[in-house]
Amino acid sequence: QVQLVESGGGLVQAGGSLRLSCAASGGTLSGYIMAWFRQAPGKEREFAAAIGWPGLTTYYRDSVKGRFTISRDNAKNTVYLQMNSLNPEDTAVYYCAQARAGAGLMNLSARVIVSWGQGTQVTVSS
Repeated sequence: QVQLVESGGGLVQAGGSLRLSCAASGGTLSGYIMAWFRQAPGKEREFAAAIGWPGLTTYYRDSVKGRFTISRDNAKNTVYLQMNSLNPEDTAVYYCAQARAGAGLMNLSARVIVSWGQGTQVTVSS
């Protein structure tokens, strides 16, 4: 099973930017949809963004469209999430996720995730 390790989280002021990285080891991400989910305190984990293979198609939840950009470097087995114009509602633990083979890109559910990272905290102050 692939191991996913996120990095890049931190504390940022509203309007600022962060770039999250997700490095995979123990296997390849080749052919798989990759995604970012997030979980705010007291709330359920929710889908944020997904990218298909090899990286030409993406999908975002409405609240992050135009502000977040998901990308992947297939040579490095790494996925990224560039987050701009952050606001306090974006505060959450962000998780990198690998979807099972055959999963659809749109409306990706946590039920089709086969591997999760440990999460990285993003805190946006007002």
